[in-house]
This record gives sequence, structure tokens and C-alpha cells, in this order.
Amino acid sequence: MAKKKIVLGAWIHGVGGGWGDWRHPDSLPNASTNWDFYKQQAQIAEAGKMDFVFIADSVSINENSSPHYLNRFEPMTILSAIAGNTNHIGLVGTVTVSYSEPYTLARQFSSLDHISHGRAGWNVVTSWLSGTADNYSRNHHPSHPERYQIAQEFLDVTKGLWDSWEDDAFVYDKESGVFFDKEKLHPLNHKGKYFSVKGPLNIARSKQGQPVIFQAGVSEDGRNFAAKNADAIFAGHQSKGELQAYYADVKRRAREFGRNPDEVFILPGIIPVIGDTQEEADRKHQEIANLVTIDKALHALGRPFDDHDFTQYPLDEPFPDLGDLGRNSHRGTSEKIKQNAKERNLTLRQAALEFATPKGEFVGTPERVADLIQEWIDEKAADGFIIGASTPKGLPEFVDYVVPILQERGIFRKEYGHDTLRGHFGLEVPPNCYSKKILQ
Repeated sequence: MAKKKIVLGAWIHGVGGGWGDWRHPDSLPNASTNWDFYKQQAQIAEAGKMDFVFIADSVSINENSSPHYLNRFEPMTILSAIAGNTNHIGLVGTVTVSYSEPYTLARQFSSLDHISHGRAGWNVVTSWLSGTADNYSRNHHPSHPERYQIAQEFLDVTKGLWDSWEDDAFVYDKESGVFFDKEKLHPLNHKGKYFSVKGPLNIARSKQGQPVIFQAGVSEDGRNFAAKNADAIFAGHQSKGELQAYYADVKRRAREFGRNPDEVFILPGIIPVIGDTQEEADRKHQEIANLVTIDKALHALGRPFDDHDFTQYPLDEPFPDLGDLGRNSHRGTSEKIKQNAKERNLTLRQAALEFATPKGEFVGTPERVADLIQEWIDEKAADGFIIGASTPKGLPEFVDYVVPILQERGIFRKEYGHDTLRGHFGLEVPPNCYSKKILQ
């Protein structure tokens, strides 16, 4: 097998992503707002030489949302705290473009990048839950295509603001009294369809130039946006075959956008469950799955359909015909659920439980999990993985038992070779657009 270096991120998700994880004997019910928990998990990930920690987010909840979504930290705050308690690991946070302002976001991520000495990454999301509009004084939630149009302009503006100051603009000459070179400060003067931003940004470029861009694109619009803009793509597919097709498709699109496909990293999210034997791992997974009732599974299933109420349908009849429902929410995931249910003739009960308690392939001994990671890398299904966990023991077990195997095989680092997130990925510092124009 090839000795290709892989990327590993740690998805710190409080009480877990499921509806029953918090009930597990090992879980901390207040983990999602427990600073000590986040600090410990981040430091464990850094001890394992992982590339980054990842903090997900959304800004709309209701009484049926999962426990982690009901009560959790805001990403920029918790990542800034983690920055002061780690030294090398990247810090990736989710912030929506549909309900934010480019100037504010540019300041926040640039500040995080300075605080961490170049370790920040931004997961760009468009927000699929229509209830988000009600929290931001909006009369309507933008359509799926419009959200990606907003996203493109938002990202372009933000990157432009990050280049407000050329790298050597600040002179700091006490003798002459020159604080900065006026020729190297650039207002943006952007006037577009969605945003009007004069600039310049009131903070210098960071050590890594600009934060690393993450995205999760599944739909047609999402894939194009990710292939054009993202450095790393969070892929949610379950099988190796699906990922191989997605991997090839996104890399092709990146090439068509004039990008180097090797600088676009496909990172599936997985939740390994590790045991000394396959039987122990299977039992541990089943323990977690048994904590999810059918009512909670139906609520989970409703999430990508804009919190659609699935309790109105018969449980043990074929999955209901939903028409276009889901196309304006989490389109990629909702379409996949409908297609899977139709092709396999699943009942609503089967589809809900399968969605809420996915087992995946990464349940087994450390050797099996390491084998699968290497296999998926070698067979072009992934460039790395974002590691989630259902209980607080999940990440430590992965770091203690799987990471050493990957290190011994020569496909994962034993020590950090860089101190920025771009360095971990092997990405160059992007030249300031104004300096680049002068050089040309």
C-alpha cells in the first residue's frame, strides 16, 4: 500500500451527535457547555498529533432538537479558549454566511488566527433550517440556490477584507513616528447583490495569510461551491463506494475550476467504535444505539427535512412519498435518504433508526479501523477523516489505539512538522492580492 500522509481532525461535539448519547454511563450530560471537557478533548487530539479540532454549529433549535444542539458553546468563543490551551492543533469552526456579515466574520476569524498564531479554519455553511430566519429578523429563509449565491459573494468579500493590509504594511518605526505604510493599506469598496462593504479590515493578515476554508457540499450547488473554494471538504457519505464516486467528482470539478485537485482534501466524518475484539466493538455500538427511541429517531430524521414531523406517518409501512420536501433544506442528505429508502424498500421505522443510529464500517478492533482508514485513502475514497465520538472515551481510544498503528505504518506523523493549519495540510500561504498585482 502507498505511504500517503493522511489528515485527521477531531470533531468535538459535546454530548455527541445523537439523540441518546448523553444517556450513556460514560457521558457527561453537560459536556456541550463544559469547558474542562472541551479542553481535555482538544489536548488529547493534540497529543495524538491530529491536524485540527472541529466545532460544528447551527443557529436554530426547537424542542425536538438533539441534546447537543439545545445547549452548547458558540464556536468562536470556545475555539479562542482552546487556542490558549494548545500549541499546534488547528482550530476549525462553523459560521453561517446566510445570517452573518462579512466584516464581522472576517474580524472574528482573523482574530482567532492571530491568537492561535495561524491555526484557524472556517467551515462555511449556508444554514438549511428555515427557522433560522426567525432569529435574525428576516421575513423569509433564502432558497437553496440563492444561499449558495450569497455564500460565494460572502466568501469573496471576506477574503478581500483579509487582504486589506499587505504583509509588511506595519512599519512600527518609533523614531520617525511611522506606524504603517499608507500605500499598503487597501479599502475593499465592494458593492454587490447582497453585500456593500467598504473596508479596510482593522486587523493585519495572520501568519498563515488567511484561515483555511472548509465546506460540506453534497448537492450540485454544494459540490461546485466546495470544488471552487474549499481547501477541505467534510463529506458525510457512509460507504466507500459512494465516497469514491464523490471523491472523483469533486476532484474533477476542482480541476475544471483551475485548481490543483491535490490541494482539495476530502474528509469523511466517521465515528469509530473500538474494542479488543469485533464482538466487543459491536456490543459497544449496540449499547449506544439502544439508547435511541423510535420517537427520537423520527425527530433526527426530520432534521435534514427542515424539522419535518415524521410522527404523522405509519411506522411500519413503506417510507412516505415526500415529493420535493427537503430540496430547500439539507438537499444532499434529504435526497439521499429518500433514494436509499426507495431503492431498499425501507419502512419509515427502518429508515429512521438507520439514520439516527448509523453503524458504518469503522466498528471493530484498532487494527480493523486502521486497515479501513488506509484502504479508503489508498483507494481514493478520502484524503483523511474527521473523527467523531459518541462518548468521552471515543477520542482517547482512537488516539491511544489507532493513531499509533497509523504512525507505525508511516502514513501519519509522529511529531508536528509545522505550527500553522496550512502547514499541516501542506498548503502555501496565499499571496496578498494587492502584493500579487504589484509583482505581476
